[in-house]
Amino acid sequence: MTPADTAEATRLAVQKFLGLRLAGDTEGLAALFADEVDWMLADNPGVPWIRPRSTAAECAAQADELGRYTVPEDARASVDTVLVDGTDAVLMGQLSGTVRATGKSFSGPFALRLTVEDGRITRHHLYENSLSIAEACAP
Repeated sequence: MTPADTAEATRLAVQKFLGLRLAGDTEGLAALFADEVDWMLADNPGVPWIRPRSTAAECAAQADELGRYTVPEDARASVDTVLVDGTDAVLMGQLSGTVRATGKSFSGPFALRLTVEDGRITRHHLYENSLSIAEACAP
């Protein structure tokens, strides 16, 4: 596979990931994630949907958990930049939402690093405004 082919395969997997995430397709996400995933999201003990994950099923379930703890109608995410270099992709944008239990909102920028190998996501590292999210979860 040429470097251009590798980058195109990564770009296609990222587009598929975004489409599945938007559709709330947990089964599709579970199939897209590798059996073992290098998942990283800063520890945030006050946020129920942020926890360690490593299997395809755990990673795919994060979208469902987010939907249970936040108000789906208030959820917003926009991607304004996608950078692809071989098997790696970085998405940058803005996200916001409202925590169901408190009614408080959160917002801020995010960066998501994905690695795609053999058509499956093997790395998912998310950097976000964890302070805003923690404050929104606090009673």
